[in-house]
Amino acid sequence: MTKNKANSNLISLEFTGDAQEVAVIRLTRPTKRNAINDALMAAIRTVFETMPSHVRAAVIAGDGDHFCAGLDLSELQDRDAGQGLMHSRSWTVALDRVESGPVPVVAALHGAVVGGGLELASSCHIRVADESTFYALPEGSRGIFVGGGGSVRIPKLIGASRMADMMFTGRVYNAVDGEKIGLAQYLVPKGQAFEKALELAKRIAQNAPLTNYALMHALPRIAEQNADHGFFTESMMAAIAQSAPEAKARVKAFLDGKAAKVQAK
Repeated sequence: MTKNKANSNLISLEFTGDAQEVAVIRLTRPTKRNAINDALMAAIRTVFETMPSHVRAAVIAGDGDHFCAGLDLSELQDRDAGQGLMHSRSWTVALDRVESGPVPVVAALHGAVVGGGLELASSCHIRVADESTFYALPEGSRGIFVGGGGSVRIPKLIGASRMADMMFTGRVYNAVDGEKIGLAQYLVPKGQAFEKALELAKRIAQNAPLTNYALMHALPRIAEQNADHGFFTESMMAAIAQSAPEAKARVKAFLDGKAAKVQAK
């Protein structure tokens, strides 16, 4: 891996792959269980706003025993309603850079994926959890509410009623049950989440960039449109993707027998 300068107290950034096409972003506050403060959130935003053009996919992981234990309550400030609104919006913007940024993002989850950590994970496009992972939203018992886009993203994964249950009752999901309800798409043995996430990111990086862009930006919008609008948007996106020179070259390679066919695994 090639390292890049980043705030070493909060986050690290490295590049890997034959063409350095995968960015690996790590939360580096293991003694705090990678709890999020404003500086860490700003660092995440900066990484995705300044991502080099050679990067095609990214992995987010956490150092130590946990992915991210949520908001660093020791840095919680006394704010009036207006200040609280602006603070929440800054987190929303940062995590939007992850979800709607330049490349698909795979989260490697282990240990605590709690509160703001679950909000961060839900902003990623694929989540790989190992068997040590557990999920919770303790904001209800803290007298606060999610503020990083969780009330929008998490219900899309598990439904509003399940999210409400987590906040009402403090329910904690283990790795197996979390994967069953949709908090992760992959479940692997303990200690193997990063390896699997990196494998997936390298595979994603080989896709045509315009196809990845469509999956990140068009598919979520199509899913929220009514059927008639969705069909039309899909047709437009299909036409745009197929017109790209790289797409034409890939289809020709398949027709010429130079590309691998899909096989059962």
